[in-house]
Amino acid sequence: MTTTAEHIKCLIIGSGPAGYTAAIYAARANMQPVMYQGLQPGGQLTITNDVENFPGYPDGVMGPSMMEDLKKQAERFGTDIRYGLATAVDFSSHPHKITIDENKELTADAVIIATGASAKWLGLESEARLNGSGVSACAVCDGFFYRNMDVAIVGAGDTAAEEATYLANLASKVYMIVRKSEMRASKIMQQRVLDNPKIEVLFDTVTDEVLGEHAVEGVRVKNVLSHECRDITVQGFFVAIGHEPNSKIFQPYLHHDEQGYLKTIPGTSKTNVDGVFACGDVQDFTYRQAVTAAGTGCMAALDAERYLAALGLH
Repeated sequence: MTTTAEHIKCLIIGSGPAGYTAAIYAARANMQPVMYQGLQPGGQLTITNDVENFPGYPDGVMGPSMMEDLKKQAERFGTDIRYGLATAVDFSSHPHKITIDENKELTADAVIIATGASAKWLGLESEARLNGSGVSACAVCDGFFYRNMDVAIVGAGDTAAEEATYLANLASKVYMIVRKSEMRASKIMQQRVLDNPKIEVLFDTVTDEVLGEHAVEGVRVKNVLSHECRDITVQGFFVAIGHEPNSKIFQPYLHHDEQGYLKTIPGTSKTNVDGVFACGDVQDFTYRQAVTAAGTGCMAALDAERYLAALGLH
């Protein structure tokens, strides 16, 4: 017995600032958008504490609260927001074919990809084994559990510096493990770290192993210049070394760079496949900010509207 795939005029894959903004614009344009939120409804901002640099919030806003506001706004205009993960696509013909949760078949005239990016890990066996038992990629989510304890964080960029500073408000001591002789973070974030008496930066240092059987008890670090190892006693181990775009299922059809970020035609959200648009962090390796993600979400909806209108489908 065969079942007819559900047909959608405008499908949005993924949520977050890009997806929700695309949904707001698409719904207001009467494109009847359907959104599948993915594994992390609301995207990375749901694991962010204070958002102070998004326009319109003079006193700042909590990330999860901001995402709930965007979701409600998208729903207000008629977006059909659903739980589910896109697990396969076929962009070789039109309408485009999408599989949700490995069993639900969809077709769509226009597809907006807003799947964002996910945290990278070091790849250590001990890191994976103790993930959730003292190992975390989200200081804001889990920092509370390490109040008045010693913790370590790996990374050298703005995110690592921000999370180290956040952890210092809770923990007794924060060791920041930096592979090179300097941080990549912006000057103001570096200064905040270096001026914080609770943070000790270990330059030219890598993580050799996370210590502990059933929970994190410490971390073995190695100096890359002297090759000397030493053990540091910590109860929490945080990883902040960047993100990987969630683009794997699209890569057979869409142009992408060596890291997997989807390529769009400059000045647009258009991919190399007609009717497929990309927005947010899945295509932005440069800025990766909530406000730029929202901007590209707007672009994607407008590009999709014009595409459908040109085909006489809107």
